[in-house]
Amino acid sequence: MGAEEAKKDTSEVAAEDQAQEKSVIPLPDPVDKVSRSKTSANVEKATDNPNEKNSGATAERDAVLAAIETEKRLALIKAWEESEKSKAENRAHKMQSATGTWENSMKASAEAQLKKMEEKLERKKAEYGERMKNKIAEIHKATEEKRAMIEAKRRENLLKIEEAAAKYRASGTAPKKLHGCLGSFDF
Repeated sequence: MGAEEAKKDTSEVAAEDQAQEKSVIPLPDPVDKVSRSKTSANVEKATDNPNEKNSGATAERDAVLAAIETEKRLALIKAWEESEKSKAENRAHKMQSATGTWENSMKASAEAQLKKMEEKLERKKAEYGERMKNKIAEIHKATEEKRAMIEAKRRENLLKIEEAAAKYRASGTAPKKLHGCLGSFDF
C-alpha cells in the first residue's frame, strides 16, 4: 500500500501543480490577435519545461502579464485619443456651421438694409423728380405768362401807334418826333 499511496501523492501533487499553472496563467484578451499569439507562445514556453525553476516561470508569466497590461493601457489610450479627436472634430464642425449660419444671417441683414436704403433713395429720387417737374412747369408757366404779357403789350403799342397814325392822317399833320433813323430826315 505504501507504493500506491506514494503514486497517488505524486499524481496529486502533479495535478495540483498543473492546476496552479493553469490558474496563474491568465486567459488572453481578445483585443489584439497579435498580442494573443505572442501571449500563447510565451505561455507554451513556460509550460514546456516543467523542470525549470518556479522563479523563472514566474518571471516569464510576470513579463507576459506586464506586456498584456501595457497593451491594454495602450489600447485604452488609443481609444481615448480617438474619442477626443472625434469630439474635437465635432466641435470644430459645429463651430464652422454656426459661423456659416451667422455669416448668412449677417449677409441677409445687410442685403435687407441695402434694399431698404435703395427703396428710400428711389422714393427721394421720385420726390425730387416730381419737384423738378413742378419747378420746370412753374418756369414754363411764368415764361408763357411773360410772353403773353409781352404780346399783349406789343398789341397795345401797335394799337396806340395805329390810332396815332390815324389821328395824324385825319389831321394831316406829321408827327413831331420821329423815332429811330427817321428822325434825321426833314419833311
